[in-house]
Amino acid sequence: MAVLEKIRVKFGVAITVIIAIALLSFIIDPSTLSSVMYSMSSKNDVGKIDGKRIGYMEFQETLDKYTKLNEIITGGSPSSDEQQKAVRDAAWQSLVDDYLFVKNCKKAGLFVGKDEKVELTTGGDISPIIARDPNFAGEDGSFSVDRLVEFVQAVQGDESGRMKLYWDYLQKAVMTEAYYEKYAALFTKSNQNNKLMTARQIAENNTTADIEYVTVPVGYVQDSTIQVSDAEIEKYYNAHKKNYASKASRDIEYVVFEVKPSAQDIAAARDKFNESYDEFLTTDNLKAFLLRNSDRKFDTRWYGKNELNTVDRKVAEFVDNAAVGKASELIATDEAFYAVRVLAAKKLPNSIEVKVVPANDAEQITSELLAKVDAAEAMTMTQDRLIPGCEDLFDARLNQAQFVQSPQYGKLLAKVVSKSELVEKKQVAILSRNIVPGKETYNSYYSQANTLAARSAGTYKGFKDAADSLRLYVQSYDKMLESTRHLGGVDGTVEVTRWAFDHKKGEVSNIITVGNSAFFVVAVKGVNKEGFTPLKEVSPMIRMTLFQEKASAKKAEEVAAKMAGLDDMNAVAEALGAEVASKEGVAFAAAGGMSVDPVLLGAVASAETGVISGPARSAYSIYVFKVLSREEGAFYNEEDAKAMDAQKAQYYSQMIVPVMSEDKVTDNRARFF
Repeated sequence: MAVLEKIRVKFGVAITVIIAIALLSFIIDPSTLSSVMYSMSSKNDVGKIDGKRIGYMEFQETLDKYTKLNEIITGGSPSSDEQQKAVRDAAWQSLVDDYLFVKNCKKAGLFVGKDEKVELTTGGDISPIIARDPNFAGEDGSFSVDRLVEFVQAVQGDESGRMKLYWDYLQKAVMTEAYYEKYAALFTKSNQNNKLMTARQIAENNTTADIEYVTVPVGYVQDSTIQVSDAEIEKYYNAHKKNYASKASRDIEYVVFEVKPSAQDIAAARDKFNESYDEFLTTDNLKAFLLRNSDRKFDTRWYGKNELNTVDRKVAEFVDNAAVGKASELIATDEAFYAVRVLAAKKLPNSIEVKVVPANDAEQITSELLAKVDAAEAMTMTQDRLIPGCEDLFDARLNQAQFVQSPQYGKLLAKVVSKSELVEKKQVAILSRNIVPGKETYNSYYSQANTLAARSAGTYKGFKDAADSLRLYVQSYDKMLESTRHLGGVDGTVEVTRWAFDHKKGEVSNIITVGNSAFFVVAVKGVNKEGFTPLKEVSPMIRMTLFQEKASAKKAEEVAAKMAGLDDMNAVAEALGAEVASKEGVAFAAAGGMSVDPVLLGAVASAETGVISGPARSAYSIYVFKVLSREEGAFYNEEDAKAMDAQKAQYYSQMIVPVMSEDKVTDNRARFF
């Protein structure tokens, strides 16, 4: 009974919890319980900010909001990988601002009050964030209070909620910017040089020296008299341990089967191309023809010299040298077959400066509308960057207003006010047939990958034996981070990375398909947890560092002994088996010291003029030198000192969040995106 009583006392809470969970499993839907457990798992955290876990759902909600904001601001959804990453970064930064930066500002006693918020958003001290927003620009392009008031009043009546979302975003951005300015001011306003400090800074930067010096290299030859003990290595490691901090990583080995077109695939693509080539030369309806027969659609763009290199160099060469009406023969490349027809040629500018204002559908050109377009700010347009509907403006007359119909912005009044130099451009039609792997080729590569995966039987030894027997090239990648997205010449390998981080050492994957271009079979060779790189891994590097320091110290002692009693630089050079070099205008200022070893520069700054000094040693060189003369200049003045202080202040402000984030922010987004 006594034993049972002890068990009841010690483990009563744990048993109660177990019983409670068991009871809940009867009354709660299993999928709901699974969802709760999923949300509680730290494996599903996108990150942690100042102790707060950022779950996937919370981050996804923030990301959805910023994706909508991106659509409102740009008019379209983020499509490219770079655009999507930029939106994810903005969403993450907003969470860092909320849970770390603003929180620390308030701890420091900094606040942005309600009255200040009103002044910055709709009052008399409008934030630059709002003042620069084109939505609040007047007819002359400058900030308009009336436009801002109209927008704010319209927010409540907007049933879509898009205007409120955008206005909330602007207000938050204004508030956050105010906190940044205030926190940065703690550094910039408190880091003031007094007159004495400024005078010293000016004097140091105006002082230059002419020197003679001799350089003796330490070299890399192993010296058996120099020993580095394990105890010294361990002491150095402990003293510099922060330098060996490492993120979680995986050591993997893998075989990649990149799917390449076979000879039969190339022949099939050529046959398809040849079937349509004759009609391509004669058809009058190229748009419809290319839509049916080509992997490249018809476009009305005008191409200048070498611009078609983006398609293929041979295509560009033909177009640049062919007359209107000419067509090429088959142009074969590794990726596709091409044929080109030159349809037209004319001289056009690469860019134009255009003034544009919106117009009503029924509106005609009036003096009032012309005044509006003249007052508008000119924008630069190229064929790659223009308002849809303005393509014909490259051929328009200068300073002649005309209406254009934009599919995105409706009716516009536009005036071309300047053009770049006219150059010859051509309009072309390109018949293109891509060379792609066929179904049989695809299946062949899949079969090879499947054979390797099956023979591996999920074990590392099986993987190595199977790769050897099949004579496959095994690639390795040590210290692969969770953010790795490129392996063995293949991009977009996120699924490979995710698999490796979800499995244990010694496990081997089934086939991992990357796009439609590659199959991977992967083995986890090692699991490296977040923390510090083990001493045994960095020991050889530390040993070399300590050896080099000791070698440098020994060489400096030898130099000191050889130069003892010598008062002439040539004699010193002869004793050291080196040559005398000279340098004029050596300055301690950052700009003046860039071409001088910092060790020599620092020694020169404090050395006595006319006296042989040294040895000054770095890890790889020993210096003996003489300051021949010093000169006081006036090229660095008080304005330069102020500019330098301003640069330092700017640097400090940029480092605020990175420094705050050290040991406070864990970013696991690569696990999910």
